[in-house]
Amino acid sequence: MKLNIALLAGDGIGPEVIDQAVKVSDAVAKKYNHEIKWTPALTGAAAIDAVGEPYPDETHEVCANADAVLFGAIGHPRFDNDPSAKVRPEQGLLKMRQKLGLFANVRPTFTFPSLIDKSPLKRERIEGTDLIILRELTGGVYFGERGRKDDGDTAFDTMTYQRFEVERLARKGFDMAMKRGKKLCCVDKANVLEASRLWRETVQGLEKEYPEVEVSYEFVDAVAMRLIQWPKGYDVIITANLFGDILTDEASVISGSMGLMPSSSLGSNVSLYEPIHGSYPQAAGKDIANPLATVLSAAMLFEDFELQDEAKAIRDVVNKSLAEGVVTEDLADGGKSYKTSEVGNWLAKNIQ
Repeated sequence: MKLNIALLAGDGIGPEVIDQAVKVSDAVAKKYNHEIKWTPALTGAAAIDAVGEPYPDETHEVCANADAVLFGAIGHPRFDNDPSAKVRPEQGLLKMRQKLGLFANVRPTFTFPSLIDKSPLKRERIEGTDLIILRELTGGVYFGERGRKDDGDTAFDTMTYQRFEVERLARKGFDMAMKRGKKLCCVDKANVLEASRLWRETVQGLEKEYPEVEVSYEFVDAVAMRLIQWPKGYDVIITANLFGDILTDEASVISGSMGLMPSSSLGSNVSLYEPIHGSYPQAAGKDIANPLATVLSAAMLFEDFELQDEAKAIRDVVNKSLAEGVVTEDLADGGKSYKTSEVGNWLAKNIQ
């Protein structure tokens, strides 16, 4: 297979972890006789510095014409610490999601046998956890009407959803549940929010089309508690943009490190694959960042192109690196640690 992949390294540790994912992907492509064409493009603070825009038109063209997008991270402290900044790296991410139509964020949460005791949660609570949170990505409060009034003393952000936005995400959730444990949980705040009531009635209307799927409805505050108490009770969770943003970060600690969890953002024509961690600017250029989440995001990319053996090869070599202690300092527990680039080299070599 020939794949044309847009490569958006972004900011902070993004370029370093992306480099390792490219090494591993190229090793997989060589082993299984595929051809990958990588097309780099600017985004985030790097793009602002270069052209004044966090998601330039040239970058959009590269992404729109690609088969998939592999993305690192965006963000820089000089923007975080300046509330008056008119242009911000994160605006590029929102613009990219909207222009590419990336409406569904897929966040798997699972545990690694060799790292089970690194989680802040007890082994008996998390062992065997295997869930997916499907977050709506192009609607809700992040894209609704916003502004200030009363001379700037009152601020508002509006959570707006259209039925079709909820339905297309819910169908993705039902389809995933059918391939997994056939359990779907719709997470909302329908006791308070009208937008959540639209979510609930839309999902209820789809239940008859998926009679094999056991559907439940829970309030987001209850799920925030139960994810910690009983994560094994969930299979596929679907939820709105804001709720998903919070719950996915909460769920990420179950594995023991945000540096381990991959994600994808699905669109109708092109999808994007990225680690769930941020740009971690304090570590940028030091060759110490954990690249495994980005490498596992590449595995999700291969899987979505029905290249199951290739995806499994990546997951297997990542598990091998964890079991053999070929890890960056965040996972080394004071023992021997490896540089970001060394981990990438080891993974690529062991794929071959």
